[in-house]
Amino acid sequence: MKIVVIGLGHMGGNMALTLHAAGFEVLGTDVTENARNGMASRGLSVFSPEDALPSADVYLLSLPTSAHVREVIESSPGILRQAPAGSVIVDTSTSDPVVTRELAGKVVEAGLEWLDAPVSGGPAGAAAGTLGMLLGGGEATIERVEPMLKAMSSRYTHVGAAGSGHVVKLANNYLCAAHLLTTAEAVALAQRAGVEPEACLAGLNSGSGRSAVSEVNFPKWIISDTFDSGFTTGLMRKDLRLARDAAIGQGLSLDLLSQVVERWHAGLDDLPDSADFNHVTDAILRLAQGSDTSSSQEDVQ
Repeated sequence: MKIVVIGLGHMGGNMALTLHAAGFEVLGTDVTENARNGMASRGLSVFSPEDALPSADVYLLSLPTSAHVREVIESSPGILRQAPAGSVIVDTSTSDPVVTRELAGKVVEAGLEWLDAPVSGGPAGAAAGTLGMLLGGGEATIERVEPMLKAMSSRYTHVGAAGSGHVVKLANNYLCAAHLLTTAEAVALAQRAGVEPEACLAGLNSGSGRSAVSEVNFPKWIISDTFDSGFTTGLMRKDLRLARDAAIGQGLSLDLLSQVVERWHAGLDDLPDSADFNHVTDAILRLAQGSDTSSSQEDVQ
């Protein structure tokens, strides 16, 4: 199986290296020369976006937004025009499901196959081949690329037709964003009452309030003060807006989702898009030390 990886950032680059190490023939490209050179220095064959698109069995996309996915498919390099008939486009990005379904229709009409396959597990999971993947597409397409999926992931779940993977990914990221806020508030509550954060988390993780945020994010990135997950606040904000728009598009009024979106977009000066997304807990956890600057300002007024 020959695989072309388009997008060699933290996720795409590590996925490409993992597939290369698993014995697949892998070629990679990225719009930035630094990304291409970095992968080449680690043994990956790369090509420039200005070059002709190589023929492949699979075109694996790892891109920031649906707009980038559309550009790659329709115009530059234009997979629809250049890919051989029967090849598979696998979009591992977190994309707008409406755009995904539109593009999937065009892909199939062009004689290609489609699979949306957004991932969880971060750069470390991509490097270790232990990603979680949510798949939207046909069973036959999944069977065709199953060796690749097994090399990349520890678990993949087929959730429906094209676009379904991206729908469930947005739902997942909404929950993760909400859990970061609620778990931080729970830890702040316990700490203000004299319970250390580590003890509080141990208790939460033994009960029904546990989540991946309490079990992984807090000990690995927040309590440790490392904040190097590889996923930015800006990307989470983008995903939350997509989740909100998806709900609106379905005629759903989800008040809690709207509140979570608002909370994540508050304090843009204090929490820039470039910050690790776990930093959203900072202001909440400061409450436990009595450093609620907003309250002190109100008292002064």
